[in-house]
Amino acid sequence: MSKIPDIKPFEERYKILDAQLLTPDFFSDRRKAAQISREHQKLSVLLEKYRRRLKLLERIQENQALLQDITLDPELKTLAMEEINDTEQLLESLEKEILIDMLPPDENNSRNTIIEIRAGTGGDEASLFAADLYRMYAMYAERIGWKIELMGSSVSECGGLKEVSFLVSGEEVFKRLKFESGVHRVQRVPTTEANGRIHTSAATVAVLPEAEEVDIQIAPEDLEITVCRASGPGGQGINTTDSAVQIVHKPTGMMVTCADERSQQKNKVKALKVLRSRLLQEKEEAERQKYAENRKNQIGSGDRSERIRTYNFPQNRLTDHRIGLTLYSLPQIMDGDLDALLDTLIEADHRKRVENLRATRP
Repeated sequence: MSKIPDIKPFEERYKILDAQLLTPDFFSDRRKAAQISREHQKLSVLLEKYRRRLKLLERIQENQALLQDITLDPELKTLAMEEINDTEQLLESLEKEILIDMLPPDENNSRNTIIEIRAGTGGDEASLFAADLYRMYAMYAERIGWKIELMGSSVSECGGLKEVSFLVSGEEVFKRLKFESGVHRVQRVPTTEANGRIHTSAATVAVLPEAEEVDIQIAPEDLEITVCRASGPGGQGINTTDSAVQIVHKPTGMMVTCADERSQQKNKVKALKVLRSRLLQEKEEAERQKYAENRKNQIGSGDRSERIRTYNFPQNRLTDHRIGLTLYSLPQIMDGDLDALLDTLIEADHRKRVENLRATRP
């Protein structure tokens, strides 16, 4: 049996939310109402599982009492022992679920997500790898029904991507992709390598929960907005208007450029969306630093300088260095088959957070 933290704080929180649901003006703020409703439902499921746990414990105790009865028929004792074993297995599985449900929720899990990929060390090969990563995430999004919206990109001379940012919209996007932030390293023979030598290059990935205006307030005087002519690859699709938008956030020095739309206003809206998301991440990172010990107990995420993964093409191998996971299915992964990888990362994070929960709660 697992060490389960005290259920009373969860019961008290459920009662508070239950009362809020009954207030006449509950739906006046739809966003807040949706958040409260989701939390109320989650707590309802948790409390029901906890009640089932108590019943299982009671069943085990009853059967253990039977085993102490010296007058009991041996066959009945055997049945009682079998039921104890079966019930303990059910209890173990249920307690794992309860512990995960007790974990503090990440409010960003349900948010849409902006992903930024930048070519790192490795020259042209790094930009080609950045393009491969973009394709990998785009194909994964298509597999599970998410939408992709390009926010900005810069193409290299060899046809790769110097950088690209895109919005992923759908159900629990951030929950699935938040552990992708960091340095992704690739080892393979470039198409331009005549001698067949393996080169190592890298790209950085940043995963940002999409921020809304209510999350991050930006004063107009804090922005320096510049409009210029967008550059393109030529041909009929070239953008010939002054529609590219560059925004500098003066207090932080953050700069965002968007030139993928023909409309200056659309580029401005996209650039502001990226800027708000970066500022939200910076704000949340500052909060996390206050609880550095808790951060050590979680899988690394959010740090662009952390090398998280190696893609070794000659050996058909992907290795995630944070959890020691190695998969020999690299072609399928690069074609967007990411579920096994992402599920393992989420499960590993749950285990570490559960250990921390057990250690910090009575």
